[in-house]
Amino acid sequence: MADLLLEIGLEEVPAKFMPPALAELKEIATKQFTEQRIGFEEIATYGTPRRITLMVKGLADKQLDLEEEVKGPAAKAAFDADGNPTKAAQGFARGQGVDVADLHEVDTGNGVYMFATKKVAGVPTVEVLPSLLSQFVTGLHFPKPMRWGHTEMRYARPIRWIVALLDNQVVPFAVENIHSGNVSRGHRYLGVENLVIPSAAEYMATLEKDFVIVDQEKRQAMIISQINELAASVEGNVDIDADLLEEVLYLVEYPTALMGDFNPAYLVIPEELVITPMKEHQRYFPVMKGHHLKPKFITVRNGNAEHLEVVQKGNEKVLEARLADAKFFYDEDLKVKLEDNVEKLKTIVFQEKLGTLYEKMLRVQKGTAEISDLLQLGEEAKARLQRSSFLAKADLVSQVVYEFPELQGIMGEKYAFAQGEHPLVAKAIAEQYMPKNADGEIPLTFEGLVLSMADKMDTIVGCFAAGIEPTGSQDPYALRRQAAGICSMILGRGVLVSLKALINQAIENYPAEIVGNKEELLNRVYSFFEQRIRNVLNDKGYRYDVIEAVVTCGYDNLTETLLRADALSTVKETEAFDKVLTAFTRANNLAKKAVVTEVDEKYLVEDAEKQLWKHLLVTETAVFLLCNDKAYDEALTRIATLENVISQFFDSVMVMDENEQIRNNRLALLYRVSQLTSNIADLTKIVQA
Repeated sequence: MADLLLEIGLEEVPAKFMPPALAELKEIATKQFTEQRIGFEEIATYGTPRRITLMVKGLADKQLDLEEEVKGPAAKAAFDADGNPTKAAQGFARGQGVDVADLHEVDTGNGVYMFATKKVAGVPTVEVLPSLLSQFVTGLHFPKPMRWGHTEMRYARPIRWIVALLDNQVVPFAVENIHSGNVSRGHRYLGVENLVIPSAAEYMATLEKDFVIVDQEKRQAMIISQINELAASVEGNVDIDADLLEEVLYLVEYPTALMGDFNPAYLVIPEELVITPMKEHQRYFPVMKGHHLKPKFITVRNGNAEHLEVVQKGNEKVLEARLADAKFFYDEDLKVKLEDNVEKLKTIVFQEKLGTLYEKMLRVQKGTAEISDLLQLGEEAKARLQRSSFLAKADLVSQVVYEFPELQGIMGEKYAFAQGEHPLVAKAIAEQYMPKNADGEIPLTFEGLVLSMADKMDTIVGCFAAGIEPTGSQDPYALRRQAAGICSMILGRGVLVSLKALINQAIENYPAEIVGNKEELLNRVYSFFEQRIRNVLNDKGYRYDVIEAVVTCGYDNLTETLLRADALSTVKETEAFDKVLTAFTRANNLAKKAVVTEVDEKYLVEDAEKQLWKHLLVTETAVFLLCNDKAYDEALTRIATLENVISQFFDSVMVMDENEQIRNNRLALLYRVSQLTSNIADLTKIVQA
């Protein structure tokens, strides 16, 4: 057993490249060592801005021996009538490195074939490693790889050194004339240029002495601890943003947090306008006291604690300039009414085929009115929605949003509120962009909910009409996210609304020359939502067969679809369900042969079929009423009471009677049975345990 170290030394890699690269390296190494039959105890990957590292503990000294059965020619083709081996048998044996006499017959179920037992002796791991480690390095993929010098290789950033050690022995290989060795590099400013790594086991400690914390988990713990300690020293707190923390984590090799101050006068402008330059532009952590911003920030230096006061002053100076710009833009924006900005939207193209943002605003305005009617909102709410949809995109031409695009909607709310708009109008302007991701918050107000749905549906329908549909990983207008957002809002607020009606209102707001065939467009967009609702149900923990069963019966009303999935999941666990499922599956299989769907009582001749018809009529009425009340679990439970009469029917009645009228009538009866759950779930999709 030995420990293996591979360090790929690079120029500073963009922080966002690191997590996927480390995951991919671990996956490649695990797969390759497994395929090469080389055992190991643990594989881990580590990353800093200047290095991607693989550590393997307990690596086996040699490959396991391989013994496998290889299929050859059919037995009848391998030997002639006299039992002599044919050329087929001889060639197969030679190819596998065995004697013909060592071949043996195996009955595969599809005939008798000759097999050879092939044995391959494992070789020492050290002989395999050079090729493997080279593949590990070159096998990594990056979003925007670059070339450097005269090389043809593309990589995240130029490779400057490679360390490859098996315990203390160098594993020799080269990538683009960079030869592996035992020499690494310490911290760019505090460490040494050539740092000898004595062995794989001493790698971490050696680099730490040279101001490099290789283990990102340890580095992260240091950052969090230092931030919290500094915040506590001024009776503050930091809500550590996970994305910002990850970015900072891969920007530093030796973290030292420090606190800076800014002019409290900037606290008079919206907090978001102070926090955004801090986080998005400077990668600072804002310091809060409760929910209120303090005139302080925390940043993380890539280095030790020496001369921190100089670093602090430099960061304060940069932030001062950012905040001065932000305040100037904000003050200038307040001088202009939001409604006066709307006209400027005529100069901004939303999408080449779909017109300007002004035209989009007009469509969304119509959409909010139509959705308000679908949801039966009052006249006051409709009026607020008309105003909020009119102003929704006005902040996009403001100076603040031009400088800080992340604040779209947020600044619209601030300006609207400051200029005396109704608070719910202002709130809706901010909420139109919610939810911002799969787990994001949904709008709190109905005004925001309707505006967000109208805006997103307008984008989805318009893009589909223009031929811009998501394909594979390509989704430039984030249509999947927006569709998922509509699903989340409907389900999150329990809204009872037709998905097709939502799609259709958006279609009606586009010119005929863009839409083309309305029905075809409606069906395409509706089908697009199917996978989104499947994903939502899956995320909520429903079984795949339950999802298939309820979605197959339709998903036009998403809230009802969720209720049906919940009801089926509950009833599915009851004692009688398996029997009911068996009976209904059998009824459904025969019902497919029905040529008529209406039952004629005069052709009901057996007592068992009369009893089934009698109970079925009562159950149909009960199920209809229960489904109307959305009591799907009670409806399924009520259907389950038919299990006995269905079973008696199958035990006593010959469905495929010689008399055509009787036969067709019985098939029609079974068809009616199979349709009992048609508005709830397709039980044939349920997998029996």
